[in-house]
Amino acid sequence: MDINPKLRNFLEIPYDELERLNLASKKKRTNGASEEVLKKYYLDYLEKEKLLKAVTIGFSDLEGRFHMLDYDKKFFLSNFDNLTFDGSSIRGFSRQAESDLRLKVDWSAFWWLPSDVFGPGKVLMMGEILSQDGGFYEMDTRGLLKSYTKKLKKEKGYTVYAANEVEGFLIKGDDAEQNFNETVGFQIPSYGGYYHSLPNDSLKLFIDRTAEAQRAMGFENEKDHPEVAPSQFELNYSYSEVVNAADQIQIYKLVARQIAANMGMTATFLPKPIMGINGSGMHTNLSIYKGGKNIFYDKGGRGKLSKLAWDMVGRILESANAICLILNSSVNAYRRLDPHFEAPNEIKVSETDRGSMIRVPLFSEKSARIEVRSVGPDANPYLTMLTLIKVGLEGPTKKDAKNKRPRVSYLPGDIQTAITQFKQSDLISKMFGEDLKKKFVELKQNAADRSPVSLGTKVKNGEVLYHHEVYNQMLWNNF
Repeated sequence: MDINPKLRNFLEIPYDELERLNLASKKKRTNGASEEVLKKYYLDYLEKEKLLKAVTIGFSDLEGRFHMLDYDKKFFLSNFDNLTFDGSSIRGFSRQAESDLRLKVDWSAFWWLPSDVFGPGKVLMMGEILSQDGGFYEMDTRGLLKSYTKKLKKEKGYTVYAANEVEGFLIKGDDAEQNFNETVGFQIPSYGGYYHSLPNDSLKLFIDRTAEAQRAMGFENEKDHPEVAPSQFELNYSYSEVVNAADQIQIYKLVARQIAANMGMTATFLPKPIMGINGSGMHTNLSIYKGGKNIFYDKGGRGKLSKLAWDMVGRILESANAICLILNSSVNAYRRLDPHFEAPNEIKVSETDRGSMIRVPLFSEKSARIEVRSVGPDANPYLTMLTLIKVGLEGPTKKDAKNKRPRVSYLPGDIQTAITQFKQSDLISKMFGEDLKKKFVELKQNAADRSPVSLGTKVKNGEVLYHHEVYNQMLWNNF
């Protein structure tokens, strides 16, 4: 309990004003304002706003876990060009002997924050990770995605857009994942189903509060609702440029977790936390614009999609097994790829079949897109987006029509198989380099070795406690 709340006077902005500020910030980013212009604008604001106490800098590790550092505002204003952190404490980053890494502020990625979720007096910015000498750090997947999309813009005039449908479950209890016991399993607070939870049901209250926070942060909400499984949720918001879209996934999950914690519960993004019901996905919709036009649309093309779009579909399907570990990066993810629960585990494309890895949704000229349905909600959003775009544009195509698959092929059924396919892939080495490939495999193998080889019919302790979004030092060292 805060004994002396009147002693503190930090910035707290009403939700309607937050939305106005964050939409204006998003517009600056979308319109391509230069880094210098944005830097001056936000530095001037930070200097003038006396009720701000700290600047939160967010970054993601190789597996996609989101990390945050709070810098005192006065310190930040004096040292924003010389921020460092201990990279040896982040899994998949630098070794202990060369631990220090640098944080470069991304001035285009700025959010004002709802104080009831993040605390008063703070703003959020994303950071780019640099090596000790100030050069590019190859394990910074956000930096890799941003660099690649800049290259596409410069060389081809392409702007890639994404819209992600991130599903999750609301679970009873604080820290329900860290306290998971396979004998008991997860307990759910709501038994409502698709679209019909009661207005003041705990799940609906959670969804409403999360939607309010997202709206205030400029997500441009579209719809939100309980999903098919009991206590499952999905909140949809507008498509945006792909790096911003990946940033919003990290914020979406962070906000959902904190609001659930405020309610004494846990929001989990495990792909299949409970057996016998639908799992959670992160359907990823992609399109490419050039000169202000959606070049995935072709009125005369097959299904009104352009050749570019169909070529991307073909390349992604051709490399589906090689990239599966990136899109489904946890032991638990392979429980979701179960055909009994609308699992998108068939390596094919369809306009109607939801068991297909890729679907072509109904669309208008503006919204023409492809939907990659096999992505798990716990995948690294930056690495996932980078993989789908890069493989879709540069990956191998099927060379001989005679070699069409005689029957439906399926994605790997367990993480060990996915690791093997990933390790054996020359494409992965070519796309991302041997160092990133080796570190990613090592992280996934370590988690796989702490989990059952055979998944069975019951969610096991190992696949939850050693999951990359759940583990902590104590859990990891208890193995």
